[in-house]
Amino acid sequence: MNRRLALLVLAQGLFLTNNICFMAINGLVGLALAPQAWMATLPICAYVAGGALMARLVGRHQLRFGRRRGFQIGLLVAMASCTLAWWSVTAHQFWGVVPATLIAGYYNAGAALYRFAATELVAPQRRESAISWVLAGGCLGAVLGPWVARTSRDLLVTPFAGAYLMLIGVALAGLVLVSLIDFPPLVRPAPGAGGRPSAELLRQPVFLVALAASALGYGVMNLLMAATPIAMGQCGLPFSDAGLVLQWHVLGMFVPSFFTGAVIRRFGVLRVMGVGVLLNLGCVAFALAGQDLPHFLGALLLLGVGWNFLYIGGTTLFTQAYRPEEKTRAQGLLDTGVYTTMTITSFSSGALVTTGGWQWMNWASLVPLGLCAMALAWLAGVQRRSR
Repeated sequence: MNRRLALLVLAQGLFLTNNICFMAINGLVGLALAPQAWMATLPICAYVAGGALMARLVGRHQLRFGRRRGFQIGLLVAMASCTLAWWSVTAHQFWGVVPATLIAGYYNAGAALYRFAATELVAPQRRESAISWVLAGGCLGAVLGPWVARTSRDLLVTPFAGAYLMLIGVALAGLVLVSLIDFPPLVRPAPGAGGRPSAELLRQPVFLVALAASALGYGVMNLLMAATPIAMGQCGLPFSDAGLVLQWHVLGMFVPSFFTGAVIRRFGVLRVMGVGVLLNLGCVAFALAGQDLPHFLGALLLLGVGWNFLYIGGTTLFTQAYRPEEKTRAQGLLDTGVYTTMTITSFSSGALVTTGGWQWMNWASLVPLGLCAMALAWLAGVQRRSR
């Protein structure tokens, strides 16, 4: 830990405050304003779709302007998007909320690079710990995100409109923190030496499995988390219970980050990712066992810890897949895959929970989890043969 990394940890916490508040309220805002119930999670879908569309653009901007300026641009975009979302909710304009969250995808894609920027602030042998520490900053978001959602529900006449105003302040605080960090310059490729083509990067087994684990793990987490407030409402549980469940879910996502890096160094990245898949299966089993508060709480807690192992493991594995001059382009490819998967699951989430129900969604999540387990087994076999 050092001063620059500590500031980045706090910036990550504010980013997750934004994300968790978005997940907690945007589905309910969509349900109140959408012309059809199945469109309820379109604002969440637009947020991650914006990340997918802008991930590679963000990578190019970071290479051109540097880490600090790139992150500052993302935070300014976050403030503008929250302003548009506040106006749209106040005016009861569903089709204003959707583009507002789409624009916020630039911030989403940019702040997702905090975890890679962290590896540049420490010695190479401490990369796993740096990634873990930055993601551990999400614990701040676990507290602030649900608090902002609950506090802002009736802050203004229109429910949840106040949340977007509060998130402008959160983004402003993040802008101050990022402005205090002196990031090392990124390695710029020499003319005509930009590294391997994208297709060659993607053909690497390590790249493919890191992408599959990150994308599928995030996709399953997003599928179930985005639908949780709606599903709990369908079961007659109050919004305060949904906030509690999301809070424990996010703590499950980020509290393990304090030791995940050390666990990866001790047992190996593929084993930790395998445990992540098992924890996700435990989430599905818990969710299928009942639909009261303890079952939602237990399922989402396991889902969070499983995501942590898969995502930190996938990110750590991914750092082996590129050369310094390929860094920003490779990171853009990875995050494009992650956000594309999240876009599909965000859209599917609202449609599935309002038509098929909570249990059917959990059965469907077994398909991507099975694919993730197969990818990990395949890479383990490739590595054994290479040895």
